Amino acid sequence: MNEIISAILQAVELIMERDPELIGITRLSLYISLTATFIASLISIPIGGIIYFYEFRGKRTLINLIQTLYSVPTVLVGLFLFLLISQQGPFGFLNLLFTPTGMIIGQTLLILPILIGFTITALVGVSIQIRELAISLGASTYQTIITIIKEARYAIMSAVILGFGRAISEVGVAILIGGNIRGFTRNFTTAISLETSRGNLVLSIALGFILLSLALLINLVLNYLQGKD
Repeated sequence: MNEIISAILQAVELIMERDPELIGITRLSLYISLTATFIASLISIPIGGIIYFYEFRGKRTLINLIQTLYSVPTVLVGLFLFLLISQQGPFGFLNLLFTPTGMIIGQTLLILPILIGFTITALVGVSIQIRELAISLGASTYQTIITIIKEARYAIMSAVILGFGRAISEVGVAILIGGNIRGFTRNFTTAISLETSRGNLVLSIALGFILLSLALLINLVLNYLQGKD
């Protein structure tokens, strides 16, 4: 027990001293996850809007498939991408394996279904009267879409933040695609896994504290946005 308490105290000291390795892992993790979330948002919000606003055959089935992908294991996403970008894969010539760019692509693929599905849910939550009012006032299809998206903006922002939380805490993609290379692709989850297996509890706990703090921040922002909705 004393060893655990000592490791926790040393971890706090490591954070306070802004250990270079700790800072490097934090920066890389934030860069990869924020970039992936930004790219996924640019792709998923328009797609979610299209699926919501237009009727087509198989729409309900497509939405069910998207929702099913919410809980896909991250290791399966990592395996799928690994097969595509490994040297034997169709995109091996791009040399994306074991790079931050490959990790960004992996995390983007991982959170796309979540952002698309939650965008659709956010739009469905907008009162039908708002849509009818916009149309009755002579709004075009484009203007009606913009009006509804504005009404759902806080719910959509909540989906984006939730996607970021999913990205920064995943393990499978980070290990399979990143390779856990020190100073290059090592992020929160892979570093915690490696350092714990090595017995370096101090660094693992310090990284865990930072990851937990980010989770708390994400939860606070989500609660705030949900209160605004």
